[in-house]
Amino acid sequence: MALAAKLQLRQSQSLVMTPQLMQSIRLLQFTHLELERFIDDEIERNPLLERAEPQEDAASDQAQKGDAASEPAADGDWFEAETAWSAEAISEKLDTSLENLFPDDPGTSERLGPDLTAQWKSASGNGSTSSSDGFDVADMAAAAITLRDHVGEQVALAFADPAARLIASELADGLDEAGYMRADMAEIAARLGADATAVAKVLAVCQTFEPAGIFARDLAECLLLQLAVRDRLDPAMKALIANLELLARRDFQTLKRICGVDEEDLLDMLAEIRALDPRPGMAFSRGASDAIVADVEVRAANDGSWTVELNAETLPRVLVDHIYFAQVTPHAKNQAEKDFLAECLQNANWLTRSLDQRAKTILKVASEIVRQQDAFLVHGVRHLKPLNLRTVADAIGMHESTVSRVTANKYMLTPRGVFELRYFFTASIASSGGGDAHSSEAVRDRIKQLIDEEKAVDVLSDDAIVDMLRESGVDIARRTVAKYREGMNIPSSVQRRREKRALASAGR
Repeated sequence: MALAAKLQLRQSQSLVMTPQLMQSIRLLQFTHLELERFIDDEIERNPLLERAEPQEDAASDQAQKGDAASEPAADGDWFEAETAWSAEAISEKLDTSLENLFPDDPGTSERLGPDLTAQWKSASGNGSTSSSDGFDVADMAAAAITLRDHVGEQVALAFADPAARLIASELADGLDEAGYMRADMAEIAARLGADATAVAKVLAVCQTFEPAGIFARDLAECLLLQLAVRDRLDPAMKALIANLELLARRDFQTLKRICGVDEEDLLDMLAEIRALDPRPGMAFSRGASDAIVADVEVRAANDGSWTVELNAETLPRVLVDHIYFAQVTPHAKNQAEKDFLAECLQNANWLTRSLDQRAKTILKVASEIVRQQDAFLVHGVRHLKPLNLRTVADAIGMHESTVSRVTANKYMLTPRGVFELRYFFTASIASSGGGDAHSSEAVRDRIKQLIDEEKAVDVLSDDAIVDMLRESGVDIARRTVAKYREGMNIPSSVQRRREKRALASAGR
């Protein structure tokens, strides 16, 4: 058999991920803030992209321009002449008298004085700008005091010795946002050329600063510092703090034996521990959590159905400046500049189409979720139906991965609150009677209700909860009940019985 090289033609189809297609996929899973940052970057890179103003503002500006063009400037501006500030002129402009405008201090332009008149002129920019461009009270707000600033003030007052003040400043630099001292004491002593004993003495003074508990090196020391300020650091409390792992396991019998107290005293000690702040420095944290902005709004319609709309605040308004493209293209000096402009136009058009497709896809997925979970919107979490991504994808004719990207980090505002779109996708739990399956979220809520209603003398075990759920038509295994209970941070029946008995004895 002879071997020889030859050429053959073959046709085949394949899916190629172009940069534009990858961009569209990324846009689907962006949050509102991520999308805004992405568009800002694109506008900075692409001269043909610009943000569109809201239609209301545009219409208002057009009306104002038309009025300005049709009216004489002297008649449309209060600040053109000082005579415009006479009492008669103001009354004519506002169709009322000064007594109605300033009932506590009526007066004329002479009483206002030239200085105040000039201030009004300056603040309003001769009537050419809106009030929103003028003085802003937020600009005068004091800057938030950080933990480092708060500690620095106390360091300056607590230490007169410059060497001790320098050590204290180094220790303050080692504080994390929770107020814990994470720096290495030996490293600080070596870097400053100071004695380790001197550093320890400075740290002891710093641990007396406000808020109580800062400069602690671990949780136990943080709690001890706060208890010392409250004068509650007795031997029993020290023993309790030294055995926090037993407290985490709720081993109250062992804690009573170690601390040498009875149930009532132990309960009082636990109440004092709960009143302490495990992260005292967080009160000065500058980080502000971003408010959740719903991407979709759901409202009840008059005919009993649901109206699903996209939140206009989360929809970016981007326009392609075709006029600018037509103006600069004839002036391109070489082919490279023409190719750059053509590429910018192509990318701009693709971005606007991708944003429009993103909005339509989100609305389509959200509408199907509302249709599937209509009972939840009407009756609550107990009527949440089992739902998966494939069900929604098949109903709207999309791929499952597309639905997964759309529901990531998107929120829906409903009459029952704001929920992430992923919240409506829950696992299915079979019915013991052969009826419709139950949602795992509804089963969790049912387990929580059963535990909240139990008595100290009749604490429900996981097996008892399984039996009660099966009586109500939920076929569930014991390990599933235990998993759901632990996921809701609910202790076991033994621990709950111990706590409830302790609370009952304290109540007596």
